[in-house]
Amino acid sequence: MHMKNFGVRGMLIFLMLTLTAVNAQIEDGVYMSEANDVRHELRMVDGYFIHSEYGTEPARFVKTVGGYYTFENDILKVDLEFNSNHAEDGLEDLVIPLVVKEGKLILPMENELTFTKMDGVSQDLDGAWLFASRGDAKNGERRDDSNPRKTLKFLKDGRFQWIAYNTDTMEFFGTGGGAFTSSGGKYIENIEYFSRDDSRVGATLDFQYQIKNGEWHHRGKNSKGEPMYEIWARR
Repeated sequence: MHMKNFGVRGMLIFLMLTLTAVNAQIEDGVYMSEANDVRHELRMVDGYFIHSEYGTEPARFVKTVGGYYTFENDILKVDLEFNSNHAEDGLEDLVIPLVVKEGKLILPMENELTFTKMDGVSQDLDGAWLFASRGDAKNGERRDDSNPRKTLKFLKDGRFQWIAYNTDTMEFFGTGGGAFTSSGGKYIENIEYFSRDDSRVGATLDFQYQIKNGEWHHRGKNSKGEPMYEIWARR
C-alpha cells in the first residue's frame, strides 16, 4: 500500500487519470476491491483512513494500516496510528497517488486497483468508537483518546472493523472485521477476517446493546465463548 516508488508505468497511468480527476473529493464510505483471492477494503470516514487486506480462499489475514489523512492534488497522505507490519517495514506514514473517478477510487500501481464504494446503509451504532472500559471495571477505570493503548471500532455501511494498537510504540495487537447489523438492541457480527485466528472466519456473533449517556454498552460472548460486557465511547 506504501507507494512512494511505484514505477514509470504507474506514474504514466496516474498522470493520465488525473487529467479527468482534477480537484476531486473523496466521499465518505467503505470501498472494496478484489484481486487474486485477496480482498482490499478501504474505510474513508471523517478524515480517517483504514486499508485492510485479507485472503478469501483460503481465509487469511494479510495486513491493516490506518490513521488520519489529507487529500490534495490527487495525493493521499496518511499519518499512521497503526500498522500491522510495522515491526517489518517500519512505516509510520503513507504518501499515495490516488485518483477519484466516477465515484471510484483508483490506485495507479503496477497492478492497478479500482475500489468501488459500497451502498450506503445507515444503522444504529454507525461511526467510530473507542473502547472505554469493562462493564464491571472497579474504581471507574477507563481509557480515553489520550491513552496510547487503544481499541478502535469502525461501523459504516454494514461493515465493521476493530483494531487494537499502541500509538506511542506502533505495537499492533490484533484486528477483525466483516459485516454487521444493529437494530432494536441486537448487534450481529459476521466475521470475514481475524488476525489472531483465521479459523474464526465465518463465525457469527450475537450481542445485545444499549446507548446510555451517549455510550455503547455491549454485552454477549466473545469469540472464545466467554461472557463479556464492554463500554465504548464515541471518538
